[in-house]
Amino acid sequence: MDKVISMRVFSAVAKNRSFSGAARKLSLSKAMVSKHVQNLENSLGVRLFNRTTRKLNLTDVGSAYYDKVNAILTDIDEAESSISQLNSEPKGKLKIMAQPSFGAFHLSRALSLYLKKYPEVTANLELSQRIPDLVEDDVDLAFHVGELNDSMYVSRRIASARRVICASPEYLDKNGTPKKPEDLLNHNCLIYMPRNDISKWEFAEKGRTKKIKISGDIQCNSGDALRIASIQGCGIAQLPTYMIGLDIQAGRLKALLEDYEPEKQPIYAIYNDRKYLSAKIKTFTDFIYDLYLPEPYWNKWT
Repeated sequence: MDKVISMRVFSAVAKNRSFSGAARKLSLSKAMVSKHVQNLENSLGVRLFNRTTRKLNLTDVGSAYYDKVNAILTDIDEAESSISQLNSEPKGKLKIMAQPSFGAFHLSRALSLYLKKYPEVTANLELSQRIPDLVEDDVDLAFHVGELNDSMYVSRRIASARRVICASPEYLDKNGTPKKPEDLLNHNCLIYMPRNDISKWEFAEKGRTKKIKISGDIQCNSGDALRIASIQGCGIAQLPTYMIGLDIQAGRLKALLEDYEPEKQPIYAIYNDRKYLSAKIKTFTDFIYDLYLPEPYWNKWT
C-alpha cells in the first residue's frame, strides 16, 4: 500500500480519535481505514493505538509517530503546492530558439510586451536556422517558418507569412515594373541560395503552381542581406513578409505581382509536451497567437 496515503489515514484517525470518523472524512470504508493503520503497524513493528470498545488513544510511540508524520505531510503538501503554483503562474527563464529574421524582427518585440505583462519571467532568445533538439539544447520553445517534416514535437500554427516579389521604387523607376512573372526574365533578380532550386521562383496562376527561371548578379545565403540589397535598389527579390512587410508599409519597397503569390508559409510554435506544459510556455504561446490574430501585421499594407 502507498505509505504516504497510509500516513494520511493514520493522521486522520488520530485527529478524529475514531476509525469511523476518519473513514467519513476521507470517504473511505472503515475496513480500508483499519487496513491502512494495520499496514503501518506491521511495517513499523509497533502498536500505534490503544483500542477499547469505547475509546481510542495513541500509544506513546503512536504519539511520537503522529508528530513526525504531520511534519512529513506538511512538507509534502508545501512541496506539491509550490510546484503546482510554479506550473500555474508564469515564472523563471523562458528559453526560445527562432529563425534569425523572424526572431529579430518580431519575437524580440513580442517578448518585450510579454515580459511587461509577466514580470516574473525572463527570456533567453537564440537565433538559428536549424530546428533544435528541445531536450538536448535545453530549449523550452522554438519557432519555425515553413512546413514541418515529421516533427517529434507538439506544434501550434501561430501565424503565416506571404512570399512577395518586391523592389525599391528607385529600381522600378529606372528599370520598369513587371506585370506578369515572365517579365522577371528581363530583370536583375536577387537570389536566395539555400533554396533547393535557387534559380526558380514559385508563382500561383489560375489555381496552379508554376516556376519561373530567374537570374541576377547577386546570390546570397542571407535573406536579411537580400532585403538590404533590394531596399538599396540592387534588384528584385522574393522574400517573406515577416522580413519585408514593414518595409512595404513604410514605402521602402513595393510589392509586385501580388495576383501571382504562392501559398502562404506557415509559422509554428514547437514545444515538447502538451499535457504538462508549463505556465510560461503556455502563456507566451497564447500571447503570440493572440498578438498575430486575425492576420499578422506584417502581411498587410493596403
